[in-house]
Amino acid sequence: MVKKMTVVFHNEELYTDLKIEAVKRNRAASDIIAEAVQEWLDVKEDEELIPIINAALAEYAEKGGRPWEEVEKELEAAIKAREQPMMVAEKKKHV
Repeated sequence: MVKKMTVVFHNEELYTDLKIEAVKRNRAASDIIAEAVQEWLDVKEDEELIPIINAALAEYAEKGGRPWEEVEKELEAAIKAREQPMMVAEKKKHV
């Protein structure tokens, strides 16, 4: 759905620069404005996430978080340990 909006430029130089840029890029000025607003919203969203990420990192450090590589090795070792008795039991069935 297309929505319309009127933008009032209080800075004539900014308006002129926008129009010139639109011509240079062969794009509508409204597309450039829409893109700029989207980028601004994305930055704001990222800024809102920073405190959440920092809190998660602090909790990770506080609770003794470990690197994934270390945990992954332990998981692989545990899986191998679980599978070994099965393999021995399977061999006995075939003998």
